[in-house]
Amino acid sequence: MIALAPLTAALPYLVKPALDEIFFNKDSRMLIYIPAAVAAIYVLKGLFDFGQYYLMSYIGQSVIRDLRDEMYRKLEEMSVGFFVRHPTGELLSRMNNDVSLVQGAMTNAITGVVRDVGQIIALLFVVFYRDWKLALLAMVIFPLAIYPLLNFGRRLKRYSRRMLVSLEDITTRLDETISGIRIVKAFAMEDYERERFRAENQKLFNAFMRRFKVRALSNPVMETLGGLGVCAILTYGGYQVIGGHSTPGTFFSFIAALFMLYEPIKRLNEANMTIQEGVAAGERIFGLLDTPPDIVDQPDAIELDAVREEVLFDRVSFSYDTGEQVLEDVTLRIKVGEAIAVVGESGAGKSTLFDLLPRFYDVTAGAVKIDGTDIRRFTQRSLRQKIGIVTQQTILFDDTVRNNIAYGRPDLPLEQVVEAAKAAHAHTFIMNMPQGYDTVIGENGIKLSGGERQRIAIARAILKDPPILILDEATSNLDSDSEKAVQTALEELMKGRTTLVAAHRLSTIRNANRIYVLAHGRMIEDGPHDELLARGGEFARLYNLQFAGQGPPSNGPSGVSTARM
Repeated sequence: MIALAPLTAALPYLVKPALDEIFFNKDSRMLIYIPAAVAAIYVLKGLFDFGQYYLMSYIGQSVIRDLRDEMYRKLEEMSVGFFVRHPTGELLSRMNNDVSLVQGAMTNAITGVVRDVGQIIALLFVVFYRDWKLALLAMVIFPLAIYPLLNFGRRLKRYSRRMLVSLEDITTRLDETISGIRIVKAFAMEDYERERFRAENQKLFNAFMRRFKVRALSNPVMETLGGLGVCAILTYGGYQVIGGHSTPGTFFSFIAALFMLYEPIKRLNEANMTIQEGVAAGERIFGLLDTPPDIVDQPDAIELDAVREEVLFDRVSFSYDTGEQVLEDVTLRIKVGEAIAVVGESGAGKSTLFDLLPRFYDVTAGAVKIDGTDIRRFTQRSLRQKIGIVTQQTILFDDTVRNNIAYGRPDLPLEQVVEAAKAAHAHTFIMNMPQGYDTVIGENGIKLSGGERQRIAIARAILKDPPILILDEATSNLDSDSEKAVQTALEELMKGRTTLVAAHRLSTIRNANRIYVLAHGRMIEDGPHDELLARGGEFARLYNLQFAGQGPPSNGPSGVSTARM
């Protein structure tokens, strides 16, 4: 860029000797020197132009690459609660739309600013060198251009921020519609969703048009002011040439430099518009990057190497940011190798209670302990490596069956993957798929049935081989046949593990070592299955509601009761 600026200024500088020496003084030697100099300038200018453009683009793209990496790392640091508070569409919009605006500012605008400022300085030198009085006259126009330049920038930044918010809303709406398309169609709500999308789309259109209005105004205003300056210069400079105070070569050299000066100034105005958009997006991006995570490792956190004695929820209370009390003074103890169950009506706090163990949330009072040590003393990574989770909402990836089971370990031998699938009673249906273990199962396993998805998730947990297992309503969304297959797989998974089960279907927890009853966030009963029934309390009430008019449930293989539950 440093080399490019004087080469650009050299072109208008050569206008004076070209006019005065060739056309007025008839010096034939200049017909050789000046064209040769112009050709050399253009060749060098082209080389340096390529170099500065490529290198600045490399730097700009490197910054954007690092920014995306930093945003992704930050998102992975955030707690589950953060994703509850921020819709998926909002986060996707920041990763895509906001970064795109910053990318435009980094790769085009800032590159152009550095290049154009160098050219402006070099051309100003030529302008003042040729005629400082004309140059001062030309400079009068610049203060007039500063105000609209700053005003347009402020307005564009404000409108860009509104546009990005509208992009968030429309991305969220699109994400919700696509992920919930079955419900949309089942309720015949296509017209309703189309109208909601149309409203969001109109808001986005209006935000874009305000932004385009500012951009559309900026160039005409700058050109009009520049045109007024040129008129004044032509009038004054013409009188100078006619009066013999200046030569035509000097004047045209000045004019050439001035017109060449106008182009980078015009580009600076465009760059300012782009930079203001990038600043608006950057503020939102750094707002995310500067958000401290809710769950962090302590500076002196230790590794959890094994679970030897027990898991204890010691007088645990928890409330969300809204202040809503979800759990209050809950105590439960699970010895190593035991299976305990937590039951209660929907909304009682069962899932929230289990989310505290892997530190998806931190307790607001009390403590969760493993072998007497508060889990907040352990690193999150070592803690979660010791816990396997199977929930009613099975999360699978748009990848092969093999990679879903061996999640994060693609180099794991196929034999180990197959062994885990057999233990989860999934091997047979996997082998019936078109490419067996190399079959791609679609987004969230959409090509599989509910029971098949659950068994893939169970195989993944078996391969992880965790000492602690959390089963959160793992069979609540399955039909009877699928439930039997999944329950059989769960029995394999539970063998020898410390297991916590949340269950609606009370028949599946008959043989649990201990059952805890949760109501309105408080633990109100606990004990073995038959003892709780005999008490005639809340558990008996729930049991009778569920099995009214039916005989007692069997202890057969349809329930996890056959695996000490």
